[in-house]
Amino acid sequence: MKKRTLLAVALLSLVAFVGTAYAVTYITIASGGIGGTYYPLGGVMAEILTKAGIDVKATSRATSASRENCRLVASGRAHIGMSMGSTLYQAYTGTEAFEEDGALPLRILMHMYPAPHHIVTTKGTGITKFEDIIGKRVSVGAPGGGDQVLTNMILEAAGIDPDKDIKKQQLTQPEGVMALKDGNVDVVFWNFATPGSAVLEVAAVRDIVMIPIPQDVVDKVVEKFPFMFPYKIPKGTYPGKEEDVLTVADGNFLVVNKDMDEELAYKLVKTIIENREEIMKSIPQAEHFVPEEASIAIIPVHPGAAKYFKEHGIEVPVE
Repeated sequence: MKKRTLLAVALLSLVAFVGTAYAVTYITIASGGIGGTYYPLGGVMAEILTKAGIDVKATSRATSASRENCRLVASGRAHIGMSMGSTLYQAYTGTEAFEEDGALPLRILMHMYPAPHHIVTTKGTGITKFEDIIGKRVSVGAPGGGDQVLTNMILEAAGIDPDKDIKKQQLTQPEGVMALKDGNVDVVFWNFATPGSAVLEVAAVRDIVMIPIPQDVVDKVVEKFPFMFPYKIPKGTYPGKEEDVLTVADGNFLVVNKDMDEELAYKLVKTIIENREEIMKSIPQAEHFVPEEASIAIIPVHPGAAKYFKEHGIEVPVE
């Protein structure tokens, strides 16, 4: 009888050990639509997390991106979501597009990469500084598009009325490229990650000039729109550009539910950042996956992620 009891205890212990050793956490990453950066990045991240030996099995899911992803993570239908900073801020505060939702229980896992605003002209225009755009033919971006929304924020902060002070044009990115190359527009405002293919296309046939935003205008934009942050496009990003260019940027973030397990969040951010070089083989923007940039925050950071950043000497806001 005693032997049977000991055998039963041993078997139960073995089952418990095996169950613990092979416990797997299933993670869904809400990425974006096919053709954008989010979609392939989600696939690479899922593969990295699954193979990392952290007892995680991850899959990536195509979505309509930022707005949907914030709602999926808040409702628990996805564990990690990709979102632009402007959308994330609205979701966290329950404003604008999320007024009916109310404030969503989201936290930052990490900042992925910036989308700085580009103000581009060519040498033939004679434009060298921001105030030179007054009276010029300026494309502010396509109607209703993100480029135009952010451009209007900048112009407002600078005290420039786009309907009175410039000869406003509303061109899509491909239209802006052609217009700038052909001399049919003087300046274009664009928002995208660096290096932007639109800028490189113009630079292939024209000598481009990158216009910095004055510091006081940057300060006003950031103060009024907390999801924006100061950013310098590094010298050498574009042909012939030997100086950093001051601008403002919207960010692209990985977000999680505030109730995610702290240790899981720690493992996720640690694994993604420490596999930066592997991710870069497919997604160049992963060059920004370093603690100094990944810790940029526009809303509170999840405590698990904050723990990782603290190990690298970086304090982040935690609610």
